Amino acid sequence: MRRSQLLVALSLVALLSYCLWAQTAALNSLLLVANKGDNSLGIIDPVAGKQVAEVAEGGVTGHEVTTSPDGKLAYVPIYGNSGVGQPGTDGTNLVVIDLAARKVVGNIDFGKGVRPHLPVIGPKNGLLYVSTELDRSISIIDPATLKIVGSIPTGQEQSHMFAITRDGRHAYTANVGPGTVSVLDLDARKTVTIIPVSPQIQRISLSVDDRLVFTSDVTKPQLAVIDTATNKIKTWVPLAGLGYGSAPTPDGRWLVIALPLVHQVAAVDLHTMTVAHTIDLPARPQEVLVSPDNKVAYVSCDQSGKVAVISLSDWKVKTIIDAGPGADGLALAVAR
Repeated sequence: MRRSQLLVALSLVALLSYCLWAQTAALNSLLLVANKGDNSLGIIDPVAGKQVAEVAEGGVTGHEVTTSPDGKLAYVPIYGNSGVGQPGTDGTNLVVIDLAARKVVGNIDFGKGVRPHLPVIGPKNGLLYVSTELDRSISIIDPATLKIVGSIPTGQEQSHMFAITRDGRHAYTANVGPGTVSVLDLDARKTVTIIPVSPQIQRISLSVDDRLVFTSDVTKPQLAVIDTATNKIKTWVPLAGLGYGSAPTPDGRWLVIALPLVHQVAAVDLHTMTVAHTIDLPARPQEVLVSPDNKVAYVSCDQSGKVAVISLSDWKVKTIIDAGPGADGLALAVAR
């Protein structure tokens, strides 16, 4: 067999293996949603299209969630009862939930009010990174011991959300009130630079090749696209309304972004950097999560307590799932 034929054959085998894994993952997955209105974590069967359980968090309240790599545990920071930058309580802890037992089995105490918000598992080192907003930092936790093992300064207030590169070396934070993005070196645990974007921004995501960062200007209906090679804004994408949570599709073709004030989701074509599709949704879409098989996007809808499921093949709503009040953060727990 010629080298070119061998490479094609190996590529086909790899693609088939990924497709089989993605199909298996879809069948063995739970969709998790942070139901802010009743201080609980909702557990959704995505195949049946219904919420099958809620687990009380024991605090007010979790906004975001992530899962352990084996799909057995959920990590929910207890943020508080306010919005970012607004007066209210200051959360001090993070709870660990056993998804099979459906109960809280662990707790991490930050020792003071820090408004912990977004949890992310490091893709290479398996550490748990959590934005600790009032400390202007991202805290680092060892999931095996539930101990805080370090922190990374962001150099800015209201570092609410962040995204980590696939190699686990860098993170990008959306600093809401300052309207900036901090670039962090996770290994050196330091701020590399701070990128001015607009008077105020919200949410953040990375392209699948880590070449682009996306964050929404919430003073104008436009999306900032940042080049990670230069750490400068590359272009702006006009939107039909103010943007919010976003996520790229695994094939790298699309960015799916919530437009909460107009109750829509937009699909940005990343080849042309234009909006190619808009989809009407229940009130106040918030967060977007794309399935590993590239078939659907899940969108939490805060004000209506729903999770919308959008088909990525025809950009139509497949189903609307009843979640809980204040449905916000999303995660997939994939049993391994």
